[in-house]
Amino acid sequence: MSLTETLSPPAASRSAPAENVIVVQGLTKLFKDFWGRSKARAVDNVNFEVRRGEVFGLLGPNGSGKSTTVKMLLGLLHPTKGRIEVFGHSPRHVATKSRIGYLPEESYLYRYLNSHETLAFFGDLFRLPSGERDKRAEQLLEMVGLSQTRTRAVGEFSKGMQRRIGLAQALINDPDLVILDEPTAGLDPIGCREVKDLILALARRGKTVILSSHLLSDVEDVCDRVVIYYGGKIQAMGTLKELLATPDVVRITSPVLRRETMERVLAVIRQDVAQDKVRIDNPTQNLESYFLEVVQKARAAAEATSGATSGHRVAEYLRGEAEAKPSTERVLERLTAPIAATSPAPVVTEVGSAVDSKKLAALTKTETTPSAASAPAANPAETTAPKVDLNKANEKLSSLLGKPK
Repeated sequence: MSLTETLSPPAASRSAPAENVIVVQGLTKLFKDFWGRSKARAVDNVNFEVRRGEVFGLLGPNGSGKSTTVKMLLGLLHPTKGRIEVFGHSPRHVATKSRIGYLPEESYLYRYLNSHETLAFFGDLFRLPSGERDKRAEQLLEMVGLSQTRTRAVGEFSKGMQRRIGLAQALINDPDLVILDEPTAGLDPIGCREVKDLILALARRGKTVILSSHLLSDVEDVCDRVVIYYGGKIQAMGTLKELLATPDVVRITSPVLRRETMERVLAVIRQDVAQDKVRIDNPTQNLESYFLEVVQKARAAAEATSGATSGHRVAEYLRGEAEAKPSTERVLERLTAPIAATSPAPVVTEVGSAVDSKKLAALTKTETTPSAASAPAANPAETTAPKVDLNKANEKLSSLLGKPK
């Protein structure tokens, strides 16, 4: 997918399948103190379902219960009461866990492993054959733009690079359910857009994605349905079209009209609507779309002159048959260009040889004529002057010595 291609509205482009991947009923989680007294009600009687092939958003302010819900979906926390089903089983079912990919809010990685070793480690956890594991690792590193840094320890990575390797490890097992907690944190606008392209590509293949994010623009671009938490309870739930539509306002969009035509249209509208209720302006695109359009134009110019490369496709094993078209998604372009490319090493060595020879000649000259460093322009008169001074000094000394006689 090109950078300026508009993200298609998820709900309009995909019909939601009826199969439920996640069923949550009466979910409640109480945190208690040492004495068993209730300390906090993190999740309070929550109910929702997530369907196959759906992108489902979890929204809410900090401390509203989103992370607690995710941990219970992963089987990391026991609910106080209520029921959770993931693929028809308990979240603690081992075979069910093998079908889930998870990207936590903070990347928990072994800092002394490099990129390839990290993906190999997670691939071994899922018992992937070594050949398939290495093949997927190479495709994922290429996809997230880290193929040139495969030998660097992940402890040296920036936050954005850690999010990229974290996203790759979440997909190493080709999961049917992907849970992403703040996946675009630390990424630049291009990386954010391409992560969203990846989410849509996974959904088109039938994967189910749960997205928890504070960036509402990301959620609006990719999610079919959302729930909004506050105080551990779901305050709103539905499709974005249902939640965001303003039913008492109608927007009519048209190309630029002649003044006479515009006046006739306004005259007809004002027969039914008060003049102060009609607003005329030019539609605007969001800043993200404008930014990506500028980047694409600059990239196209660079391709015409210096052969710059464009973004990379979704990993082959993730695309499946539905994503086999030659002009489909481009995901996570290689934005981690080697820093060493900016150092002008060839120029330094070229100039260095000439400078060294001059310095060597100067040093050799200094050794043979030590007085040249202090008086490079000395004339014969100046060199004999010290001898005259010494003679006078001798005369004065001899006269002083002869006084006692």
